[in-house]
Amino acid sequence: MKIIIVTPEGELYNEEVTSVVVSSANNGEYGILPGHLPIISTIDTGYVKMTFEKLTYYVVIVNGLVQQVHDIITVIAQDAYIGESKEAAFENLFAIRKARIEANRQRNVELAMAENELKKQIKQTGAGNL
Repeated sequence: MKIIIVTPEGELYNEEVTSVVVSSANNGEYGILPGHLPIISTIDTGYVKMTFEKLTYYVVIVNGLVQQVHDIITVIAQDAYIGESKEAAFENLFAIRKARIEANRQRNVELAMAENELKKQIKQTGAGNL
């Protein structure tokens, strides 16, 4: 079987696998093996466990769609983070989210400072006074 995982940032994973387990908070857990009937499912927040021979990887999925047709599994996700264990994948997710929150906070501070500076300049020049 082949699994392809994509996000808005591009392709995260595109490899052959021997089995897949999909777990979603709202939809539960199910396995996909070669020859599986076609399936389409959503993942709110969960993970995809991929096994190839003795290797196992986990990809945390946030807001995704899983489709399996003719032994090709396609996962389209808003966010996806890979790890060698479920815990490592979730740690990657939390670390990236924390960094994004901090970057957003910093942008908001910079925007507020720029807005205050603009108001100060407008007041000093008398622009906008009728």
